[in-house]
Amino acid sequence: MAVVRDTSAFFLRGTASQYEHVFNLYQEALKLKAQEKNKKPEELIKLDNWYQNDLPKLIKTRGKDMHLSHEELVQMMKWKLARGKFRPRLLQLVQMNTPRLVKLTTQQALKRIINKKELTPALQSLCTLKGIGPGFASAVLAAGAPELAPFMADECLMAIPEIESIDYTTNEYLKFVDHMKAVAERLNGEVTDEEEKAKKWNPHKVEMAIWAYFILRKSNAELLNDLPDKENLITNGNGTDNGVDEDSNPTQDSSTKDSVDSEVQDESSNPAIAGEESSNPPGGFDETSNPPAVSEENGSTANGSPLSKTGEESSDVPAATAEEAPSAKRQKVEE
Repeated sequence: MAVVRDTSAFFLRGTASQYEHVFNLYQEALKLKAQEKNKKPEELIKLDNWYQNDLPKLIKTRGKDMHLSHEELVQMMKWKLARGKFRPRLLQLVQMNTPRLVKLTTQQALKRIINKKELTPALQSLCTLKGIGPGFASAVLAAGAPELAPFMADECLMAIPEIESIDYTTNEYLKFVDHMKAVAERLNGEVTDEEEKAKKWNPHKVEMAIWAYFILRKSNAELLNDLPDKENLITNGNGTDNGVDEDSNPTQDSSTKDSVDSEVQDESSNPAIAGEESSNPPGGFDETSNPPAVSEENGSTANGSPLSKTGEESSDVPAATAEEAPSAKRQKVEE
């Protein structure tokens, strides 16, 4: 039976018209995710509308004073946890940041990426806040600068063949950004109609389309039946390009498919976490220096050893700082 190929095929070969079609189905994918994930699906839908639409506009209205308030940062964490696995500890850590530190740090980060196009320092600045690693930091940057920064969604990482494992580090995020930018450039190069050119693709929009394709194919592939010119995405096999089906382990408990909980960093090793506020400038480091890349999983540098992907929760890692690691990239879906 002919089926649509996996998300890797869409990532690699999807055309501008196909991406636009899937992007327009984002709300359908969100509803499916909300129904699957939450007892009250309307909560995720409301939070997502706030994150994708209201928050970016609000940031822009602040002009040179662009920043996130403490309340908005907490709200964003609620969005992330509603869309992924709920981990109360992360929400508690983010709430522990002082309003002043949140404003100063997010202001610094947004100015660096919007005004100076400095992605790495902006990301690492945000990682000095309690409970924030590269994954969540990417959500902040995507809200303020979608033309430069996509959200580091698990489903999108899984679609990229060159990414063999999912490591939430600064270096891994930079690779992810390059992939999303490359797709955006490819899609924009295909568009010839002036009206369509106005819907210019950016890394965040690409990420949203890939996420939607993943959810639709997994939860209701019939919604992809009307893809335009879909011959390049149809197969009579299991729908994969790499021999591993995204849905090949349906009996696996959902908890074993979650990533190591990245955002909870080692509180004793991070001055911005150990105390109320760091003695360093807002953002936790000197703007003239290059701070170490922070690992979202365990607070190590981006050049540290990769985490185990055994699929079991490590017995020597506190439950507050780690969740179960996936056994393989293609089996991992953040629930």
